[in-house]
Amino acid sequence: LGGVNRQVLGRGHQARREGGMMATQSGVFVLKADEALVPMLPAHFAAELDFQKLLSKFPSLLVGDQINPDQPRRFVLVRQELSIGHEDEVTRWSLDHLFLDQDGVPTLVEVKRQSDSRLRREVVGQMLDYAANFQSFWNAERIAAAFEATCLQAGTDANVTLAELLEPPATAEWFWSAVGTNIQAGKLRLLFVADHIPTELRRIVEFLNIQMNPAEVLALELRQFVGEGLRTIVPVVFGQTQEAAGRKDAVKGTRWTEERLIAAFEDKYPAEEVSVARALLNWMKSTGLPLVFGTGRENGSVYPLLKPLGVAINPAYLSTEGKVWLQFKSLDGKPVFGDIDQRRELMRRFAEIDGVSLDDSSLNRWAAVPLQQVAADPAGATKLISAFEWIIQQVKAA
Repeated sequence: LGGVNRQVLGRGHQARREGGMMATQSGVFVLKADEALVPMLPAHFAAELDFQKLLSKFPSLLVGDQINPDQPRRFVLVRQELSIGHEDEVTRWSLDHLFLDQDGVPTLVEVKRQSDSRLRREVVGQMLDYAANFQSFWNAERIAAAFEATCLQAGTDANVTLAELLEPPATAEWFWSAVGTNIQAGKLRLLFVADHIPTELRRIVEFLNIQMNPAEVLALELRQFVGEGLRTIVPVVFGQTQEAAGRKDAVKGTRWTEERLIAAFEDKYPAEEVSVARALLNWMKSTGLPLVFGTGRENGSVYPLLKPLGVAINPAYLSTEGKVWLQFKSLDGKPVFGDIDQRRELMRRFAEIDGVSLDDSSLNRWAAVPLQQVAADPAGATKLISAFEWIIQQVKAA
């Protein structure tokens, strides 16, 4: 850190004598301008707070390329010191960090120093408490609010930070929907961080990572080396056995396609509902707009990409859950439907379908239109497509 053309040249462990005392060498060196070689010596973090500040400021230390070499993980910080409750206690525990990766997978991070005796067994039970109760106390809406508060406190723009995390065609609406789906499915990443991961913890992590699905359990060792005012951090991830990787790959989400989406509907629902899904999907294709297919492990989704004034929005999408989801909450403050009266008119158009129950309480949450009810209304498919057409008309007008 700091300096020009400095390179880490090697690693290993040896000892050298200085002033009659043995000083441990790491075999890590920094090359300064190709002229001076600086030996870097192992050093401890002075306090656990050092870890926490470091991870909060530099999420890249979570080394996403080691976690997933094929699709390197990228992370944003949601909150440091995240409260997690149990039953009626809303603040029973405090998680050191909550991060999200680009697929909306919550990453729970617990930090311990090597000198902390709890690093071996107690921290494992602690982390399992967090994971077991996380779903009951945190959902996509609360996490989004916490993320925005963290960005505000850091003086950064939440929308810009999220845009830097995602890659097209992913949108913020898709991302927060994925966060909710992952939480409900128990798809979490549990990450133990320490300056030294003892053998006992490594074995526990490897065992849990094989047994827990779809959750992922890993340990991250952050080794610190210092020398001549320089500081080097070397991260190493543990826990990924071949067996665990094979099991995770078997269920890992991939982007859905039109064929896969229709096949899922045909496999799960009566012909009448499949007909509605086909009609809506064919209409989406006829608009000429790019279609965004989801990456859900269990349920697929699709929606037309809408970007009024350069801001991507997703008012409604078709899901293999047998529903059209209406994302009223995500539209607040966005172009076109940021106004409550516009969202109310949007709701009214979908509510024209016989049997669909929507009211003003729906305007600040996610609501659903079941395809079963659409199919039961003789004009249901026409009304459904008409509501989608109205959305596009409003976007075009903007």
